Amino acid sequence: MTINETQDEIIEEFELFDDWADKYEYIIDLGKKLEGMPEEQKTEDNIIKGCQSRVWLNARKENEKLVFEADSEAIIVKGLVHMLIRVLSGHTPQEIYDADLYFIDKIGMSQHLAQTRSNGLASMVKQMKIYALAYQ
Repeated sequence: MTINETQDEIIEEFELFDDWADKYEYIIDLGKKLEGMPEEQKTEDNIIKGCQSRVWLNARKENEKLVFEADSEAIIVKGLVHMLIRVLSGHTPQEIYDADLYFIDKIGMSQHLAQTRSNGLASMVKQMKIYALAYQ
């Protein structure tokens, strides 16, 4: 699937929920599904700066595509990073760098996240784009 196809799929999933309590529950469920990352990858170098809770993000290149791993101490953040990984992981660095992540606004995350969580989400996106640039 393309990045935009995956974003559209996430938008459709969120349209199934009527209120934000249900959407938050879904994000928490996604967080529980995040595989996380090995403890040895949870280093200071892999911590995302600008997040309220600790978030670790790592990228590696496999067959010309980037694969992301992440983990967080906060379950809601794990859900957010799970969605970002779902959208961006497995694509070329150029595709990731050029991606317009419109699903964040379309599902209402921008309006419903606390300012600190929004800043953290923006920091995660920024770090993924930095990885994409570095691997080009």
